[in-house]
Amino acid sequence: MAREIPFFKPDISNAERQQIEEVLDLQGASKIEDLEKAFMKKTGATYAVSANSGTSALHLAMCAMDLKRGDKIICSVNSFPSVPEVVRHFDAEPIFVDIDSEDFNIDLDAFEKILEENKSKKLKGAIINHVGGQPTDLERLYDIANRFNIKIVEDASDALGGTYKGDPIGATGADITCFSFSPHMKHSVANAGMLLCEDDTLYERSVLLRNHAIQSSGWDRYGNLEYMYDVVDIGCKYDISVLDAAYALAQYNRVDKMIARRLEIAKMYDERLAGVNHVTLPVKKRDHIYQLYIIRIDRNRDGFARALKERGIHTGLHYIPLHLMSYYKQKYSLRVNDFQQALQTYQQVLSLPIYHNMSDSDVEYVCNMVKEVAAEHI
Repeated sequence: MAREIPFFKPDISNAERQQIEEVLDLQGASKIEDLEKAFMKKTGATYAVSANSGTSALHLAMCAMDLKRGDKIICSVNSFPSVPEVVRHFDAEPIFVDIDSEDFNIDLDAFEKILEENKSKKLKGAIINHVGGQPTDLERLYDIANRFNIKIVEDASDALGGTYKGDPIGATGADITCFSFSPHMKHSVANAGMLLCEDDTLYERSVLLRNHAIQSSGWDRYGNLEYMYDVVDIGCKYDISVLDAAYALAQYNRVDKMIARRLEIAKMYDERLAGVNHVTLPVKKRDHIYQLYIIRIDRNRDGFARALKERGIHTGLHYIPLHLMSYYKQKYSLRVNDFQQALQTYQQVLSLPIYHNMSDSDVEYVCNMVKEVAAEHI
């Protein structure tokens, strides 16, 4: 019988259990405040606003920017659907951009060209994702954004605990950075998101709009709203539960250890899969925390994935380009060949399992099965 290697498996230690037990016992300080403070301490960000998911944090970012109907936001066509989705909720328009063929992030040449050709004052900014845990060239990105006076929101769902040139992602220069504790549809024990920023106005609007735009003297430690309150805008219900915050806090406190283990696994993959026929390994151009380990299969990628699944290895696909999704394809009359790099990449990429609690034996099995499938691959 084939060994079973899931694409992802949550790692739950005594730290998570202890944090959750403190909540259930109504002990200690607010886990929500502790989580926000942990992010500010680790990243150096001035402000942190927790949310109940990474998508909520992204949508809250658009709310804080006061996005309006007809406004335009640039994003990579190689993103999870949450990125253009939060734009469309305002009846604003996503502008898709092709990708770099090596790191799968947004093509900054194409990004700059769109801004050079833009004649509309409605173009407000860009949402930039860091695919697999490897950031885009942020130094060049920020330079472009400054020259064209647009806001940058980083979708750092794959970059929790990551760095750019050694500096923590979250306070490197973006207007807003959003994180997720359950990226790319991994099965989640708990959901949590985080929004980081430096601007007072963006912070204050995010806090206000996170919970129905209610103004009051506050809530007590049990979550009870004070007797008198007012509503001053159209808000959302994006505040995080204390239980989710407790779990996320324990995970965040261990994020460096988790990253270190993924780096070990990535190194094992690099060494054991080097030179395997039909398989191209990830290109490391900058700091990389390997939230995903994305390989290329030169032909019949789906057949390769099926063969691995028959051997008990579950894989992922990151990502199906947005212009191939029915809604965006029909809404904007997009053609299959409109984004050549993203299309070619999509036809070849395959994400192998990589997570903190994979054993060396698990990794060895994955490598052996990849080699076995590759030897038989047509």
